[in-house]
Amino acid sequence: MTPQQIALVRDSFKHVLPIREQAAALFYGRLFEIAPETRSLFKSDIRTQGVKLMAALTMVVNSLDRLDRIVETVQVMARRHVHYGVTEAQYDTVGQALLWTLHQGLGEAFTAEVEEAWATAYGALAGVMIAAAREEVAAA
Repeated sequence: MTPQQIALVRDSFKHVLPIREQAAALFYGRLFEIAPETRSLFKSDIRTQGVKLMAALTMVVNSLDRLDRIVETVQVMARRHVHYGVTEAQYDTVGQALLWTLHQGLGEAFTAEVEEAWATAYGALAGVMIAAAREEVAAA
């Protein structure tokens, strides 16, 4: 990611944090709308899951300029997701739901540049998670 993309993600995320509960609800609502089969992956209260989602996003956003420091944490998360039943294809669906949610929450501030920055950030994160998930599946 470029420094400008990192700045765009961080600046836009500052506007998401005050509405994080609504953003999480929008995200899961959209995810279950476009991929209803994912609903069964969530055993806990969706509000609790929303808190976890926002905490994970905060960690990633805060670490965009030093992703190497969170790679291990992200890999552990991906391995856990394999055991929850998450498939590789669902990473794309999650990315779609995330970008849609950001568009809803940020409105006109979700410019093409901001969208590209978020897509790049999510792509980097998903790439690390998919690689770790593949290793986990291969080891099973």
